[in-house]
Amino acid sequence: MHDRLDAVLADAVPRVCSAAVALIAVNGSVAAASAAGELVRYAAADGTLAAQRPPARRDSIFDLASVSKLFTTAVLLRLAEEGRLDLDEPVARHVPASDGRITPRHLLTHTAGLPATRRIDRELPDADADTRMAAMLETPVVHPVGGPYLYSDVGMVMAGRVAELAGGAPLDVLVRTRVTEVLGLADTGYRPASPARVAATEWKSERPGPGCVRGEVHDETAYALGGVAGHAGVFATAGDVLAFGEALRRGGGPMLSGRSVAEMTRDQGAEGAPFRHGLGVRLGDPSTVGPLDGAYGHSGFTGTSLVVDPVRRLTVVLLTNAVHPVRGRDGIRELRHAVAAEALRAADLHL
Repeated sequence: MHDRLDAVLADAVPRVCSAAVALIAVNGSVAAASAAGELVRYAAADGTLAAQRPPARRDSIFDLASVSKLFTTAVLLRLAEEGRLDLDEPVARHVPASDGRITPRHLLTHTAGLPATRRIDRELPDADADTRMAAMLETPVVHPVGGPYLYSDVGMVMAGRVAELAGGAPLDVLVRTRVTEVLGLADTGYRPASPARVAATEWKSERPGPGCVRGEVHDETAYALGGVAGHAGVFATAGDVLAFGEALRRGGGPMLSGRSVAEMTRDQGAEGAPFRHGLGVRLGDPSTVGPLDGAYGHSGFTGTSLVVDPVRRLTVVLLTNAVHPVRGRDGIRELRHAVAAEALRAADLHL
C-alpha cells in the first residue's frame, strides 16, 4: 500500500504541488503513508527555484485553509454542550451587530444569506484587526436567510467570533483548550512559532518578503484579521489531522459527545448545495471524496483535505501546497480522488 501511495504522490509532485503528505488509516491503524516533494521549491511567482529546498516529511506542517472550519465547528459544538450557546438561538445574542434572523446553525450550513467573501484588507487597508473584525460582523445579509446554500467565508468568520464571545476567550485559545490539547495535537494551531517545518504557499507581492509566504496564513482575510479566524488559519501535520478525523469517526470522544458528532454529520437539508451538508462538514462532496461515497469532510484552498468514511472505517488526509508559487494549478481534484481510491483499496484489503 505504501508503494502505491508513493506512486500517486510522485505522479503529482511537482506538477500539482511542490509538497504533499498523505495518510490513510483503516480502523484506527495507518495502512499507508507517503511524503513527497519540497517544502519550499520556488522563490518567486515566475518559477525561479529557491536556493534552499528542504524535503517534505510526514511531520511537515501545512496551512489547512478551509479545513480550519472543522476546528471552528468542533469548538462551537463543544460550547453548545457546555450550555454556553444554542445552535438555534439568534447570533445577535452574542454579536449585536448581526442580523437577528441568523443562527449558528445557519452559519455552519452556509445558509445565513451572507456573501461568499469580503476582502476587508482592501476595504480597510490601514485599519487594525479589531476594526476589520467589527466591519466583518456588520456585513449585511444579501440572500434569503435559511437557504439556498451559499458557501460563505464571512459566515464562518462570524461563527468564530460567536465562539469567542460565548466561550470568553480568543478563538486560538478555544481551539487549543477544546480540541488540540484534548486530543494531544502538539503541532496544530494558528500562527506557527517557526516556519522551519512549514510548507510554503503563494508568492504575494504585498506581503513582507523575501520569497513566498511561509509560516503565516495564506488566506488574505484571515491574514487581515491577525491570522486567527473562523474560516481559515489553522496549521497542522497530517498526523494531527488524522487524529482529529479519527476522533470524529469514533464518535467524538474525548473532544465531543457522540450526540454532537451525530448532529454534525447529519444532513441538515441545505438546499442548492452540490452535496449534502452537515454542520461545518460536507457529506459526499464529489470534489473531495472520490469513490468514497457517503464519506464526509472538508477541503482547503491551499490543497488540503480530510475525509472520514465511518462505514468503511477510513480516515484519509491529504496535505499539499498546490498554491505554491501561484494559485490556479491544475490537478488537485484528481490527486484527491487518486488518494481516495487508494483508501478504498486499503479498506477492501482489510475486510
